[in-house]
Amino acid sequence: MPDKNKSPVDKRGFYFCNKIIQKFYMSQIATLSHCQIILSNILFYICVPFGILFALSKLKIKIMRLYYSYIKEILQKFIKHLVNTNGNSLMEFAVTTAMMAILAATAAPKLSILSENAKMAKSKDELDKLAAQALNFFQEAAAVEGRGRFPGQEKYNSSVTGSALSNSSIQEHRNAILEDLITNGGTFRSFNNTNDGADWVSVFGKNNEDFPKPTTANLASDDGGNFIGKNEWMGLFGNEPLGSPFQDGHYVYQVVAGTGSGSKAESPILYIADLENPSQIYAVIQP
Repeated sequence: MPDKNKSPVDKRGFYFCNKIIQKFYMSQIATLSHCQIILSNILFYICVPFGILFALSKLKIKIMRLYYSYIKEILQKFIKHLVNTNGNSLMEFAVTTAMMAILAATAAPKLSILSENAKMAKSKDELDKLAAQALNFFQEAAAVEGRGRFPGQEKYNSSVTGSALSNSSIQEHRNAILEDLITNGGTFRSFNNTNDGADWVSVFGKNNEDFPKPTTANLASDDGGNFIGKNEWMGLFGNEPLGSPFQDGHYVYQVVAGTGSGSKAESPILYIADLENPSQIYAVIQP
């Protein structure tokens, strides 16, 4: 209780001291609270990550245990399979071997047929190229020379063939070719048919370096005269001859002469074939 006998100056001093003590006390409390907040933040940022890492490590341990148990189970099954003594019997082995042999025996001809069909398709594509170039040649010759002709022809009314048919009539020549290729399935069915082969001329030359004729094939002499057939054919393909996909294949041709004039003119006929089997692989072009 304040003393009533104190002077006003003493009262003011006492009041001033009291205020100073209160402020100091409150600042201490504030400082303490601020320190607690900082300390709690520090503890949070330190403890939470460590807590997360600890939880992850526990989870990792569980995952690794599951993984190792799974690997162990797989290895146990594998080892059990290795030491299994229950094998196939001799009879089962024999049956399996017989089945494999049957499959191989039946599949081989099928694969061979597929291969031959692919070669035949390829050869026909090459014949189409020869026919297209020959037709272009015919049209260019018609524009430049006045009448169209095929490679190797001296004129539109001359033939290209072997010596045996060189002096035959147009009809005889045509019939002979039809017998080779078409009539009753054709007789020219193999490259080593010497009788039919003697009437056919090599497209790019019998002794072409890239694709020579088969050794045992008998063909007519390479076309000669003012317009050499093999040279004109080579020119159409930029001196890059076409070769048959067959081992014994070789492209051959004949030209039946054109006839007549004016409205009664009949253009020449070009026959091209693959020497592998001309009765099956051939093309006919008549403009």
